[in-house]
Amino acid sequence: MTLAVPADKLEAFVTLAKEMDVEATDLGNFTDSGYFHCLFEGKTVSYLSMEFLHEGVPQMVIPAKWQPKSLSEPEVETPKNLNDELQKLLSRLNICSKESVVRRYDHEVQAGTVIKPLVGVANDGPSDAAVFRPILDSFTGVVVSHGICPSYSDIDTYHMMACAIDEGLRNYVAVGGDIDHVAGLDNFCWCDPVQSEKTPDGEYKAAQLVRANKALYDYCVAFGVPLISGKDSMKNDYQIGDTKISIPPTVLFSVIGKIADARKSVSMDVKRPDDLVYLLGDTHNELGGSEYYAELGELGSNVPKVDAESALHRYRTLNKAQEQQLVASCHDLSDGGLAVALAEKAFAGGYGIKVSLAKVAADVGMREDQILFSESQSRLLVTVHRENQTTFEALFKGQSCQRIGTVCTQPELLVTGENNKVLISSPIDLLKEAWQAPLREM
Repeated sequence: MTLAVPADKLEAFVTLAKEMDVEATDLGNFTDSGYFHCLFEGKTVSYLSMEFLHEGVPQMVIPAKWQPKSLSEPEVETPKNLNDELQKLLSRLNICSKESVVRRYDHEVQAGTVIKPLVGVANDGPSDAAVFRPILDSFTGVVVSHGICPSYSDIDTYHMMACAIDEGLRNYVAVGGDIDHVAGLDNFCWCDPVQSEKTPDGEYKAAQLVRANKALYDYCVAFGVPLISGKDSMKNDYQIGDTKISIPPTVLFSVIGKIADARKSVSMDVKRPDDLVYLLGDTHNELGGSEYYAELGELGSNVPKVDAESALHRYRTLNKAQEQQLVASCHDLSDGGLAVALAEKAFAGGYGIKVSLAKVAADVGMREDQILFSESQSRLLVTVHRENQTTFEALFKGQSCQRIGTVCTQPELLVTGENNKVLISSPIDLLKEAWQAPLREM
C-alpha cells in the first residue's frame, strides 16, 4: 500500500507504524517539476512528463446505449402461511448464516476486535460491521463494513450502486461509525462492456457501467463520502462452446471510518425483555430484485431507491443517540426486509420480539407480505431501554421513527397486522435453525 503523508507528519507516522509492527519506507516526495523521476541506487531509471503519463496514451472510446428494460411487477398471490415464507427466506444462500466460512478466518486484530462478525448471546448472530481498536492504549475505534446488491442490476445499475453505497453506510452507522468521518472503496466486478461479436449486447453493458458510475458520483457527493481506493475487473465472462455466461454487474462498496469511543459501539442483538423496538425509515413498495421475489421466481420492476438527504439526517441523528448511549441494539434492514431483520435480532439475542405491522409507516395499499419483505433502503431496527424512550423519541422528532413493538421473554417472533391478526408466530429456535442449516456443513 502506498500512502501520501505530509512532510511534517512523516516522523510521527513512521513511529506509529513501528509501534504497530508495520513496515513503512519513505519512497520519495511530491514536487512541482511536472515529471515523474525514479532513481535506483542514485541513478535515474525513469524520467517522464506527467502530461505524457496522463495524456500520452490514446483513450479507448466504448460506445454505450441505455435502453431501460420493459419490466413490470408480478401478480403474486398472498401467501397462505407467512411463517413458511420467512423460513424460506432465512434459508436462502444470500441471507443464511455464513458462520462455517467466518470461523475459518482470523477476525481478531491484536485482540482488539470490539464488534466481531458474529455476535449475540451465543456469538452466532450476523453482525452489521466490524469494530476494532488499532491502538490498544486508546479507545478510538475503526469501523469496517460493506454493501453489495447485484440483483438490483437486473433492473437498473444506477440504483444498484446507490443501494450498495447506502447499505455499506447504514451497516457502518448501525454499530456506531461516525457518518461524518468515513471513506469508501468502490470494487467493480463487471461483465465485458465492449461491443464485439462475442458480446453483441456490449453497448447496453457499457451503458450499465456509465449509470453505475453516475450513481457512484451522485451518492458519494450527497453523503459526503470520499473514495480513497477501489478496483475494477471488467471481463467476468465464461465461454464454453456456444454458451456464454456473464456475471451480473456488481459493485462491492466497502466503508471504513472512525468511532470516537469503541466502548459505545452497538451490536445488532436484542439485549433485554421490555425494551422498545423502533423502525427508522419508511417502507415502500420496492420489491424489485428482492430475495422475496427471487424465491418466487420473479424479478419485478420497483427497485429500491435511496433518498440520500433523509438518510444522512437519520444517520446523523442515530449517531447522536449512540453517543448518548440511548441505543441498546441496532440492525440494518437489507436482504429479506423487515421480517428477516426482526428474526435475526431476536435469535441473536435469545429473546422474542412482538411487533405490530399496523404501526409501520408504509405506502398506502401495501399488502402485509410486501411490508414484511420489501427491501426499501436506509432503514434500521433499533431497541431502546424503556427509561430512554422519551429522550430517544425527542431526538427523532419530525423524522420517520415508528415504535412498532417490544422485546419479550417468550422466545418467539410474533407479528400482528390490522385488528391484531397474527401474521407470524414462530419460535426463534426454529427461525435460527432455518438460517443456520444451509451452510452448516461446508
